Amino acid sequence: MPSFSTRPPVLDLIGQTPLLELPFRKERLRIFAKAEFLNPSGSIKDRLARHIIEHAEENGMLQRDSIILECTSGNTGISLSLVGAAKGYRVKILMSRTASIERRNLIRHLGGEIELFEPTQGYATGIHLAQQMAENDSRYFLPRQFENPLNAEDHERGTALEILRQVPGQRVDAFVSGYGTGGTLTGCGRAIKRAHPSACVVAMEPAESAMLSGEMPCCHGIEGIAGGFVPPLVLSAPIDQRIKVSSEEALTMTQRLAAEYGLLVGTSSGANVCAALQMARMLGPDAQVVTILCDRAERYYSTRLFEASRHVDAFESSSPVASNSVGMPTESVLCRS
Repeated sequence: MPSFSTRPPVLDLIGQTPLLELPFRKERLRIFAKAEFLNPSGSIKDRLARHIIEHAEENGMLQRDSIILECTSGNTGISLSLVGAAKGYRVKILMSRTASIERRNLIRHLGGEIELFEPTQGYATGIHLAQQMAENDSRYFLPRQFENPLNAEDHERGTALEILRQVPGQRVDAFVSGYGTGGTLTGCGRAIKRAHPSACVVAMEPAESAMLSGEMPCCHGIEGIAGGFVPPLVLSAPIDQRIKVSSEEALTMTQRLAAEYGLLVGTSSGANVCAALQMARMLGPDAQVVTILCDRAERYYSTRLFEASRHVDAFESSSPVASNSVGMPTESVLCRS
């Protein structure tokens, strides 16, 4: 009989993503972008999901009948569902009704259960609901992604060290990231600052909801970041500067990354690149500015990111099929013998 490893192989696909050098010829600038959309579920959140679940297992916090319960805009829910499926745990995700339908479908496809809520107070609504559910049922395990120090720790010991090994000359002049939970910004910021004390750690946030800049939370179109409150993890991030990016700027850059670089990424990635280019412009053409490409584009098909494509689909669907002289369709003709 063959011997089988007890570790699910899909977990070994997490991390060690490439660092891409992106030349922006029109701007005469370049930046470096960590391709986190290449993680197995399609986002950077695979890292925290694996780390938190494996830590819970090692410390006896998970039983075979445990249910992993988390509030998320979607990416963490997809990642927890992937890890849960691989390890045999039930996963229940609390999601805002405003999250894209593709994220819900991916969670369900991986066996996760979903409960939708009205985000009257942003993420805080779902976080409170998760805490109430856990108080009433001991089977629930809460990863607590917004406050769990393991989230930042994984990026500090993993993502950031990968960046420092991959960047030319192991030099980082600035690190730019938005924040959903704050784990990437805090963890990578700490490690990069430790290696390069003069490096600038930059928090990107939506111009319409620039809470770190003292503004009130408001609606914006950059899904997955700035969810209506400042997460506890962000409060310990070594932030030197804040850059605002509008939803429109993020959308335009995301479409440009696809059209000019072949990078199928989500809107938060476009926003990160916008902010990184601003930093590169400030620091000069030789500066090494690093940012994150957070997730893949497919989970945004129902959003404005793919609006133009949907209009083309609708037009083609409504157009009559061209026919030849005998009334047969002129394309996609399948002949069977």
